[in-house]
Amino acid sequence: MKKAKSECDLKSCFLCRMCVKEWLPAVSANRKNFDVKKGEVIFKEGDPVTGVCFVYSGNVKVHKKWGKDKELIVRFANKGAIFGHRGLITPYYPISATALEPTTVCFFDLDFFNSTLKVNHDFTYNLLLFLSQDLQESEKRMRNLAHMSVKGRLAYSLLSLKNQFGLTEDGAINIDITRQDISSFAGATYETVFRTMNEMVAEKLVTLNGKNIFISNEEKLTELTTDSFLEQ
Repeated sequence: MKKAKSECDLKSCFLCRMCVKEWLPAVSANRKNFDVKKGEVIFKEGDPVTGVCFVYSGNVKVHKKWGKDKELIVRFANKGAIFGHRGLITPYYPISATALEPTTVCFFDLDFFNSTLKVNHDFTYNLLLFLSQDLQESEKRMRNLAHMSVKGRLAYSLLSLKNQFGLTEDGAINIDITRQDISSFAGATYETVFRTMNEMVAEKLVTLNGKNIFISNEEKLTELTTDSFLEQ
């Protein structure tokens, strides 16, 4: 990572939106903005925890090792979102973070972040709500891996991406993501996801155009996420 040429606007990220206005000068004095290239690792699993990050622009995947040579994408962080918070209660990051596209990151060291939590009650409260939601989503994903078919997991993943990132003007899921990353998010091998995606195309559930993915039948995709459990 290299230091960003320009600084963030102090109003886009989760922290800036939720902290009291009187705290913003302290935020300005303690922020560190970095530009990250597409595919560049921001921090990796096992690195010593040094602080917490927010996405100012771009998208980040948060992932961890899954077996010897595989990874499981835990979540995605887009504009304004926090990441690296899983390291707050441990000396080493339990996950890795990698930029999916050219990204600008806002970094705060642990001492300042902990001071922010003590001073800004609204921010702390909303962070607690976010952590609860994040835990709930993690539990859903663990359940999906254990009980849901690959087709159901892929449908769930595509719907999650659509809900988080929205759609482009022409209707594609609004994120530049590789098929390998979709596989890692769905918790399946690339070959299995490739085959399953082709089945979905044949069934007119999705449409592909290069890297772009269009959801053609959202109702049926949603049914797949519930049918997978009914079949157990």
